[in-house]
Amino acid sequence: MTVGQVVGAHGVRGELKVAIMSDDPQRFARLKRVYLGPDDENPVACTVESTRLHGGHVLVKLEGCDDRTAALARCGTLLFVPLEEAIPLEEGEYYEHQIVGLEVWTMAGEFLGTVADILYSRANEIYVVRDAGTRREILLPAIQDVIQDIDLEAGRLVVHVMEGLG
Repeated sequence: MTVGQVVGAHGVRGELKVAIMSDDPQRFARLKRVYLGPDDENPVACTVESTRLHGGHVLVKLEGCDDRTAALARCGTLLFVPLEEAIPLEEGEYYEHQIVGLEVWTMAGEFLGTVADILYSRANEIYVVRDAGTRREILLPAIQDVIQDIDLEAGRLVVHVMEGLG
């Protein structure tokens, strides 16, 4: 499960500046090991020496990453944790990777597209829905009035499109 992306180096001692891709930034304080790679196919296991929050990012010090050059070499890579080490969710909560890729249908049976991304705002998450055929993009707030049903097994999300959203 992706929890962050290396966006730079911090200082000269090898700390990675990581963009947080988790709704719980405090999770990084509990990490002992992460996996790094351009994708989740063959990531490399790394031991975490320390973490700290810094200006909307998390700074991660990995064993063996001891200078700025080594940290900069990891820019663009993603940080993963095994799904079994993920923070347990409450009923009705979902991980980002479970939502992205779902087909989106209206209650009337109209196909709107596929969830392509999730934006995070102070008020709520916003699902970015794209229709590959029409290239149309719809932003759907992930609120109870809009999201009517999430069926992970069927790979679909049923929504009530409020006036002004479609």
